[in-house]
Amino acid sequence: MPDARSGSQRYWGAGGPPRAGGIEYRLVRESTLREFRRGRLGRPDICDAQPELLRVARNLGRETTTECPVCEEANLVHVWFAFGPRLPAQGRALAQGDLGSLGGSRADITCYVVEVCTECSWNHLLRTFTVGGGAGNRIR
Repeated sequence: MPDARSGSQRYWGAGGPPRAGGIEYRLVRESTLREFRRGRLGRPDICDAQPELLRVARNLGRETTTECPVCEEANLVHVWFAFGPRLPAQGRALAQGDLGSLGGSRADITCYVVEVCTECSWNHLLRTFTVGGGAGNRIR
């Protein structure tokens, strides 16, 4: 996670970082990319973003300075989704700043951060974490 020197407020939003207990998927990401580079996975196997994910990435995604590890032609975009009670069954894509408004929920809301390349359709789940769930579990 970024620290204050790297712009944590810009990264997480005004609500700050989520509570402890999130899951990072960077090891899985690196393993997938290693298998691709070794030729054990083809580009169609890993560049398979659904049209809806690409649409959300183009319209609500947060641009990064990280170059796509597959096509090396575009920077990755982070897309955030929230799932929980009183949210649509298919979840809700979060725009910049929406995370803070979810932190006050009394129910647990699970958030997913997906990195997407809108050029080659690479996508990978980066992390999951929970917000809400009462006063003791709110985003700080």
